[in-house]
Amino acid sequence: MHSVLAWLGIALGLYLIGVLALAVAGRRTAARELALLLPNLAILFKGLAGDPRVPRGSKILVLFGVVWIASPIDLIPEFIPFLGPLDDAVVAALILRRLVKTAGSDVVEEHWRGDPATIRRLTRWSHA
Repeated sequence: MHSVLAWLGIALGLYLIGVLALAVAGRRTAARELALLLPNLAILFKGLAGDPRVPRGSKILVLFGVVWIASPIDLIPEFIPFLGPLDDAVVAALILRRLVKTAGSDVVEEHWRGDPATIRRLTRWSHA
């Protein structure tokens, strides 16, 4: 258990270094968006799960995604720097793609609490 906490601390430290590096490089908006990405995704998924414009199948997928991301069991362990969160990011991206296709990008953007440019960037490839 102690080694898991140490690895989580290392991963958190690397994450914070990334946010600080963006801020020091003058990319304050990017730093803020990176720092708030997970809370914004949680708010987005919560809002979409309760929105009547989102089809039931997509709501089930959102709930699956929340459980997947919150689960301590991953395909790639979280403590592996940069690769650890990859499976969670892929699941979140696939869910966002499905939500844009079924509910529409306007509904998804309505529930986003971060910078509108960030959600547009995240969902841009969903229209292909």
